[in-house]
Amino acid sequence: MTKNVLITGGTRGIGLGIAKEMARKGWNLALNGVRDEQQVTELLSELRKIGVEVIYCQADISQPEDRAELMSSVLDHFGQLHVLVNNAGVAPLDRKDLLVTSEESYDRVMTINLKGPFFLTQQIANHMIDCKKTDAEFAGCIINISSVSATLVSTQRGEYCISKAGMSMMTQLFAVRMGEFGIPVYEVRPGVIATDMTSGVMDKYRKLIDQGLFVEPRLGNPSDVGKVVASLATGTFPYSTGNVIAVDGGLSIPKL
Repeated sequence: MTKNVLITGGTRGIGLGIAKEMARKGWNLALNGVRDEQQVTELLSELRKIGVEVIYCQADISQPEDRAELMSSVLDHFGQLHVLVNNAGVAPLDRKDLLVTSEESYDRVMTINLKGPFFLTQQIANHMIDCKKTDAEFAGCIINISSVSATLVSTQRGEYCISKAGMSMMTQLFAVRMGEFGIPVYEVRPGVIATDMTSGVMDKYRKLIDQGLFVEPRLGNPSDVGKVVASLATGTFPYSTGNVIAVDGGLSIPKL
């Protein structure tokens, strides 16, 4: 039976890496983003060539109306959703010291990175519960893409760190709440992944690689995260709900 996955922020960076790996595993894709569909037409065609159904749902997950429309679009097309990947997120527009961070930047990052995913998950969790009550064999899961910034401090982007720490707690909350229905919730915690979000600080990280910051001396790729998400989605870790998998090349290992 073919299964369906919704990936927020699924047309670029880590989200696209996840989409490609899920497509290769035979999953139908609902990809969410804020760009016009015309801007991602070529990308959607490439994914369809893998042999799966792909739809694009333009929506800003920070907005309640957009979340509702996103949910309707996915269910109208696929009927039911087996996996939600909360990947969409933003960095601060400007990296500013904690002592001068603006409320505007804080609200923007927290609304997109945490509030939006929380209430989208609430909607989809209820859908999955309904599916489970109707069909005891229904297998769903929720996967949250956080960041090593959930625990590693960066005082130049404090609002981002707080949003990812909040997502880490959100994972545990939903894992506990969904446990009775046999629907696991996981957190995947990427390190420094080569994407457009990190492109502006690549020179900094390449120097840190040379200085031994990472146990594995390279930047991460979106496919590194995608392979982990695909494994979780297929039920490879059935008795591990609420757990964190770091995809950071050993960055978060405490070292002397």
